Amino acid sequence: MSSDTPKEPRAPGLLDRRRLLLGGAAAGGVVSSLALAPGLRAAGSPENLPPNTPDWSVYLGEGVDARPYGTPSEYEGDVVRRRVEWLTATPESSVNFTPIHELDGFVTPNGLCFERHHGGRADISPQDHRLMIHGLVERPLLFTVDEIKRFPQENRFYFLECAANGGMEWRGAQLNGVQYTHGMIHCVQYTGVSLRTLLAEAGLKPKGSWILAEGADSSGMTRSIPMEKALDDCLVAYSMNGERLRPEQGYPLRLVVPGWEGNMWVKWLRRIEVGDAAWYHREETSKYTDLLPSGDAYKFTWTMEAKSVITSPSPEKPVTTEGFQVIKGLAWSGAGKIARVDVSLDGGMNWQTAQLHGPVLPKCLTRFTFDWHWDGKPALLQSRCVDETGYVQPDIASLQEVRGVNSIYHNNSIQTWQVNPDGVVENVRLG
Repeated sequence: MSSDTPKEPRAPGLLDRRRLLLGGAAAGGVVSSLALAPGLRAAGSPENLPPNTPDWSVYLGEGVDARPYGTPSEYEGDVVRRRVEWLTATPESSVNFTPIHELDGFVTPNGLCFERHHGGRADISPQDHRLMIHGLVERPLLFTVDEIKRFPQENRFYFLECAANGGMEWRGAQLNGVQYTHGMIHCVQYTGVSLRTLLAEAGLKPKGSWILAEGADSSGMTRSIPMEKALDDCLVAYSMNGERLRPEQGYPLRLVVPGWEGNMWVKWLRRIEVGDAAWYHREETSKYTDLLPSGDAYKFTWTMEAKSVITSPSPEKPVTTEGFQVIKGLAWSGAGKIARVDVSLDGGMNWQTAQLHGPVLPKCLTRFTFDWHWDGKPALLQSRCVDETGYVQPDIASLQEVRGVNSIYHNNSIQTWQVNPDGVVENVRLG
């Protein structure tokens, strides 16, 4: 990092912010004296700006039946999931990314939740779908979707993150956009039945120590989960954010494994087999390992470690004017709640505490903001979170020292955005 990195500017106080927003106008000034960035002044069509009356105020609009299922405004049509064409061999076994830079709050709209498929999206009739529970149980069972819905309901907010989120950044800054570096994540409210309840209905045998979950898609997706987790907080979900699962999110049933890597959250869930330790090793089910520099494998890397990222400013959200800015971002941890987020304006030399916006829930995205007065000079923006266990999000050098650079998984390192004097923001690697 250059030795002439600017010192951290003081966050503006209430009076400073008032002056910035009023553009130096007197307290009794009129609304027209508000200071607007040049780009914002030029954005509107003159015929629609005050004191003129715009067309939408003088003509009748669409009736309530015009759009039976509501859609966003046409002016937000660019807020969509996107994919990187060269990232995977085929579109059927691929991923797209949540536009986290365009979102507020902590809940992801259903239509923007990232997708990861291994054999393409399965379109399944709920009348034809069944969930089987068998193996080391007293009563093998076969449930219809409607029967699943008759069990006691639970509603929980959780984030879901692909273990490869940020995976392209291990060796250096690669993808110049927060949607691509951190967009394999979403956070919704899941509605479903506790997996513990369903396993109790089947009657677990004492030796049952693992479950194998299988999806109904063409990939034959199977993932193994230790019984301790299965009986803790896992759900069999049929709804998200109050409506039924989307097909790309596992309709009509999916497994929810809070805080653990996303590939374990089996979609289109059709079968749960209970086995013992010997069965687990015999079946050679997923071991969840990451390769270390020594050549050894780090085993059972399930939990998504504490992580945060600034979503604005970011490469997709440049700084448009000098003066008061609100730095926005997200933080999360598979180990529980976020306890604190710090923000640095000078590449980690100095840190200040950001504001957390509630609710702050365990294993859930948490929104944070930080007030910043940009003076037009270069800046290096970073965020660093701490979860309730005391775990501190590491920088990339510390993570590489332990994990090396041969894995594409579990990169939860601090992200750096470089703000240039023209306001353009770039993905950079320090050191």
